Amino acid sequence: MADDPTAGGSPLPVEPHRPRYLFRAPPTPVSFAAIVLLCAALGALVFGLQPTPFLEGWLLVFAVPALVAAGSTGGFAAVLGGRFEFHRGAFLSLTVLLVLLPLAAVWRAALLVAPGPTPDVALLAAFLVGPMVWFRHLSLYGVSRPSHLRSLPVSLIQPVLFSVLLFLILPLTLVELIVLLLCGTIGFGCAVALLRAADRPLRREFQSSGVSLIRPLLDHVAARDESATGALEGFFAKFSQPANLRISLLAFFRQGRAHVTVALPTVHPGPFAALGASDLPRKLAAELGPAAGIVLTPHTPCDHDLDLPSGEEVRRLGTTARGVLASLPGGAPRRVSPLVRPDPTSLARAQLLGDVALVLVTQAPEPTDDIAFSVADRIEREVAAEGGPRVALIDAHNSYVEGRGDITYGTPTAEKLVRDAKAAIHAARQAAQDGPVEVGVGVRDGYDIGRDGIGPQGIRALVVRGAGATTAYVLIDGNNLLLGRRDPMVQALQTTVDAAEVMTTDNHVVHEVDGGINPVGERMSTEALVQGAKEAVRTALADLGPAEVRFGSEEVPEMRTLGPGFTARLLTSLGDTLSMFENMSVATFLLLLTGSLVVVFAFR
Repeated sequence: MADDPTAGGSPLPVEPHRPRYLFRAPPTPVSFAAIVLLCAALGALVFGLQPTPFLEGWLLVFAVPALVAAGSTGGFAAVLGGRFEFHRGAFLSLTVLLVLLPLAAVWRAALLVAPGPTPDVALLAAFLVGPMVWFRHLSLYGVSRPSHLRSLPVSLIQPVLFSVLLFLILPLTLVELIVLLLCGTIGFGCAVALLRAADRPLRREFQSSGVSLIRPLLDHVAARDESATGALEGFFAKFSQPANLRISLLAFFRQGRAHVTVALPTVHPGPFAALGASDLPRKLAAELGPAAGIVLTPHTPCDHDLDLPSGEEVRRLGTTARGVLASLPGGAPRRVSPLVRPDPTSLARAQLLGDVALVLVTQAPEPTDDIAFSVADRIEREVAAEGGPRVALIDAHNSYVEGRGDITYGTPTAEKLVRDAKAAIHAARQAAQDGPVEVGVGVRDGYDIGRDGIGPQGIRALVVRGAGATTAYVLIDGNNLLLGRRDPMVQALQTTVDAAEVMTTDNHVVHEVDGGINPVGERMSTEALVQGAKEAVRTALADLGPAEVRFGSEEVPEMRTLGPGFTARLLTSLGDTLSMFENMSVATFLLLLTGSLVVVFAFR
């Protein structure tokens, strides 16, 4: 039966994906311009609108400390063994001013309503030192260097300059100086309390400081810094577990050389950014090298339990893959079938290519996500036991709804998949014919992760012609495809080929931008995705030529993986850390304000 990818029930409505946006420092000129404006607002609130006091407050008390801190924080941090980029220093100064602005506004309102009990300008200024120290130390300890001794001097740049210049235009009494020092001390103490509380979940679960990983994470994402990558992968490696994995290669040879290779490792392309097995499609293509031709690495049935923790493990996988490629047996029978789907509700479709059945699994138009490795392993074992062909199983990973679509062992969906895959293979064998196989490949690159949500391998198309039918397999280097995007792409491709399927690599490198999950289709329109896929298929059609099918597989023993439960533990701990940070941020800030107010009124 010819494949009908649009069959299988009414499509679900497309659910909006709500990304978890992260803060990103604005361009430095924007930060400096905003600093000047906020300092003017603070000068007006604290010193009033009389020209001389306003200008002194604006330029001297607020602007000079903020601008000097913006320009010198990075250099001073570096001298003390930390790291804080120039644009982050400017943004930190700006953010401190944003914290101070509502406090100054409340003081001005109180002064207008009840001038008698409201503290004077000198005590207000002393009061503001606490929030300055609190916020700067939180930021610098986490981002620059997790050392109170080495971060505190950098934290004090802005509040110390503020205090000194305030004293020049508004001489402080001994009591006011004591209040200023006490408020600054309270701010530092509250920052320490918050940092210790936020670090507790990761320390309890992994005996490691989560705060100490912030700087390596920033350096890995921003610059792929080798030492930062090593620190992060070292953290993962401490908790890794051994597993026997497998690498399979389905290669199409022309004139004795691989023209295109479909790499199928039982490895999940995570955990994040380019750490471990993340960015696996690019890494494995580089490991295989030119001898493999164009490499496609679709997602195989596995989940985060089979993430590799380090680049060393990826290199081991690559070494085995090169050995498999070099030893692929030639002369496979030229028996080929169209891509078939045994019935409209089947989760599997299959194409026989020589002595191997290429099987694609998707629940689209329903949500579809990771398939447990154990389910795929059962399918392969049962097919082999029944005298069937070798199986190359692909998780198309092409209909994303957050938290839905996983296929786990023993569930009704898993049982249905086993039946459907075996039926699809049987149907493909029944439809197979003797005859030549033609293969073409096309690549559409130039995509950007932040702009398009597509990884460095872009969009790749493999076109197979045989048994009187032409089939296009389109692979997008990204983390799943938003629900509702697959069907329009398949329908558009079927105007030029007989059957088509769209897949994603599940590459977790796309997680490192704002939004985290970043599924394909969130940043690109369906029309743009259709156009990219059609261009890749057109290139592949123009590249069609006679090919020989070769397939091989080899086990890689004792590979280090993150193992069962690690990702759940890590995500739970990170969730607890974020929750603790949010709650303790509010608690310590309120404690800071309350404690500082008590000091101010006690010494007033």
